[in-house]
Amino acid sequence: MHAIRVASAALLGVTALTFTAPAAVAGDTNNNITPFGFSVQPSTIAAGGQVSLVLRRDGGCRGHATVTSGVFDTVTIPKGQSQATATVDWDAKPGAVYQVTFTCDGASGHTDISIATGRTSNPTHEPAPVQRGVRAGVGGSVAGFDLQEIGLGTALIAGSVGAAWYMSRRRSAPGDS
Repeated sequence: MHAIRVASAALLGVTALTFTAPAAVAGDTNNNITPFGFSVQPSTIAAGGQVSLVLRRDGGCRGHATVTSGVFDTVTIPKGQSQATATVDWDAKPGAVYQVTFTCDGASGHTDISIATGRTSNPTHEPAPVQRGVRAGVGGSVAGFDLQEIGLGTALIAGSVGAAWYMSRRRSAPGDS
């Protein structure tokens, strides 16, 4: 009986993995099959923010690379350099996904960039400084003592202990059936 449960659980797990693998492969919309690697960092940015256009030149791109998109001006990465920056247009539609195309030596590939909702006033995306740490571990002891609540809690505990004692004595009395 135990073996049947284990076998059915294993079969159910394998079936779930089988049906989720094609969806994961189909969800990859990046066309990164080029002699050179490329990326846009970050892949989600607010309108007006700056993105880094990174080109990995592992023997694939020998000349200059051109990066185009409908969300920023055309950028050229000169020969010998591996990255450039681009400023996302202020009129980019929040929630939209734009295609970014990298072209070098006749080969081209594309990836997507998503526009976050809202607008940024700090296009460099530096993290905000932490003002102070968290006050943890204090719990409920900060408010002080409330004698009414302490008395009510004591009465409830005493009542429940008394009721339990009374019920246990009543059941063990001789003559009860």
